[in-house]
Amino acid sequence: MWYKKHYDKMPWHRGSTNASHPRRYTYSEVRKMTKYFSHKLGQSGYGAVYRGNLPHGREVAVKMLKDTEGDGEEFMNEVGSISRTSHVNVVTLLGFCLQSSKRALIYAYMSTGSLEKYTFGSNSVEGDNKTWERLFDIFIGIARGLEYLHNGCNTRIVHFDIKPQNILLDQDFCPKISDFGLAKLCQQKESKISIAGARGTIGYIAPEVFSRNYGGVSSKSDVYSYGMVALEMVGARKQIESSTDSSQYFPQWLYDNLDQFCGATCEISSNITELVRKMTIVGLWCIQFTPVGRPSMSKVLEMLESSSTDLHLPPKGF
Repeated sequence: MWYKKHYDKMPWHRGSTNASHPRRYTYSEVRKMTKYFSHKLGQSGYGAVYRGNLPHGREVAVKMLKDTEGDGEEFMNEVGSISRTSHVNVVTLLGFCLQSSKRALIYAYMSTGSLEKYTFGSNSVEGDNKTWERLFDIFIGIARGLEYLHNGCNTRIVHFDIKPQNILLDQDFCPKISDFGLAKLCQQKESKISIAGARGTIGYIAPEVFSRNYGGVSSKSDVYSYGMVALEMVGARKQIESSTDSSQYFPQWLYDNLDQFCGATCEISSNITELVRKMTIVGLWCIQFTPVGRPSMSKVLEMLESSSTDLHLPPKGF
């Protein structure tokens, strides 16, 4: 059985006493910890997420996947991917359930919810100083998490589904990358990745994932998704008054009107204008059509930690 063979090879399975390693739960235990799925937090195409408590009281979010047949390869891929990580900007997997067709992932509960909820929800706040500073902290936190996945693990992890819904925020608004169901593991020395078909979410998928005419699939595919998330974060925080066609591609509008866009924040403070300009330029670099034109996540962090006056717009390659 695929599950048995690969579960036995998990680094935390045999002889492990490390409490940080995910524990396997029965479906009956999952039902009890969620009070029989009474508190639903959200729903997606993959299943539903419920709030729950472990026996000792710790709050958790239980991702209950839709009932499926098969050997659980994709499910154990997610368990295996997250079990290899330990970083403040990557979600902590506390446990899982794989019992017949019942599959669940048990995470630490993130009280603030997703980045999508924070950025686009009814309670989101328009851009005052505190909001923009928090947004930048979230922005750089996601970058640190991705840089860790690409370069900080013994095995490189390419996520393939970076989007606002998959970035969770704790009570201090610290971002955590989640949902590793589409992730691909590869050796650090591998620069290209072989995948069968496109994977990810429309609007965030890098061009080369659709067509190899744009280049090979690599960790730069996550960089593209990060750039799209970055520009969405920036755009959602400012009402843009423009005489241009509202259907115009937003990154194109930003590229053509960067000074106008950033200048609109001057009424707040010059420091905030600096952050907005930096986030925008980095985002535009990340969404270059060809992977070779995009920075690595290490370079992204370097750009974010420099002055915006040291940054320049990329070629119009999107």
